[in-house]
Amino acid sequence: MTQPAQQKFALPTLAAMVVGSMVGAGIFSLPQTFGRVTGGLGALIAWAIAGGGMLMLAFVFQTLSRRKPELDAGVYAYAKAGFGNYPGFLSALGYWTVCCLGNVSYWVLIKSTWGALFPILGDGNTVVAVALSSIGIWVVHFLILRGVREAAFINTVVTVAKIIPILIFLVFVGFAFQAGIFAANFDGGPGLEAEGLFAQVRGTMLVTVFVFVGIEGASVYSRYARKRSDVGLATVLGFLGVLCLLVLVTMLSYGVLPRPDLAELRNPSMAGVLRAVAGPWGAVFVSAGLIVSVLGAYLSWSLLAAEVLYSAAKMESMPAFLAVENHNKVPAAALWLTNILIQLFLVLTLFAEEAFLLALKLTSSMILLPYLLTAAYALKLAWTGETYAQQPRERNGDLILAALATIYAIGLIYAGGLKFLLLSLVIYVPGTILFAIAQKERGHRLFTPGETMLFAVAAIGAAVALYGLVTGLIRA
Repeated sequence: MTQPAQQKFALPTLAAMVVGSMVGAGIFSLPQTFGRVTGGLGALIAWAIAGGGMLMLAFVFQTLSRRKPELDAGVYAYAKAGFGNYPGFLSALGYWTVCCLGNVSYWVLIKSTWGALFPILGDGNTVVAVALSSIGIWVVHFLILRGVREAAFINTVVTVAKIIPILIFLVFVGFAFQAGIFAANFDGGPGLEAEGLFAQVRGTMLVTVFVFVGIEGASVYSRYARKRSDVGLATVLGFLGVLCLLVLVTMLSYGVLPRPDLAELRNPSMAGVLRAVAGPWGAVFVSAGLIVSVLGAYLSWSLLAAEVLYSAAKMESMPAFLAVENHNKVPAAALWLTNILIQLFLVLTLFAEEAFLLALKLTSSMILLPYLLTAAYALKLAWTGETYAQQPRERNGDLILAALATIYAIGLIYAGGLKFLLLSLVIYVPGTILFAIAQKERGHRLFTPGETMLFAVAAIGAAVALYGLVTGLIRA
């Protein structure tokens, strides 16, 4: 049988992967999410910190795509190359878990949005809603099995389609913007008098993690890039475009409704803002845009999740069967395992809603480890001078960018709090079974001495988290 030619993505497709991965459900809830914890000043500071920190991370991905072009799996490959096999595995496991849980939340949100018209769907976790979502999971699954190029093309089309409603929202809200309302909201206004500015800004940090997850989309797919230089450029261009949309949606909303009213909006809160400006059709319009956006993000994250498992298996940190491809060069085994896990999580929403919501909160914490290890690897390269023999003048600039990205990632872990850091270990430690299988089937030693110590610390943290959950010391 003739094998299909190697699929290659041009710069626009790679940039669409970044935008498609980042623009999901989060942007549609920004007015309520920010309005609940801060005013206009706090929001400006939060976006300045988050935008600056994530821009440093985007530059890190751009730098690593040039410095280490042979590393074709983004966050996972960088973590392994910089810090060893087990940290690389943890990065892959964390990233894959975020993809899977995020995809479950997308289906729940879609059905919850439709639930406003069809009560049988409830909040997205009724039997009918789960059944319809399950059909959607497997329709997308078989679409991707037909070929990554075809799925990526559809993702590009959907990305364009979901940006249009956001742009229309910005036009209407921009014309309705009132400086007086914005000024009254600037310091937070009624209800936030006791909250200091620092507390207001900290309250938004994990929100920004959710909306920026996906910035590494082009990096994960670097093995498909037509030109290696396109990977870093696509990351930066996609990030800057999305950042502009996020800031505009947030700040313009403060000029339409008082902050307490924003805080009380039902999500997707962009619908409530546009309803206040344009009437009932505005809510319907935004809800339709959300569904398109979430479906596009779901496709992006399905591709990313399978790619991470496949790449980790190829680099011998996941069981070998996950490296199996079908005749269309799609990582079929990784895709099957990904969608089976998504299906299981979806079914669990029927029986363990609180546990599911807790797991969703963990996704913001779990993505921080892959980001931190990526930034730290770039910092390590610049510090040691590896790959800089031919361009020594670039070393100091890259060192500063990597250091700032690393500090930002550490700051996010602090903002998230010790609770979620410990609870994330409840997923990382049992997931190490996959790593043990991979090491055994290849005849490798399970851990190096340093990895043994790392696993021991993680296991202790997981035990503390479990104890806290059982005794009630740790709550969702």
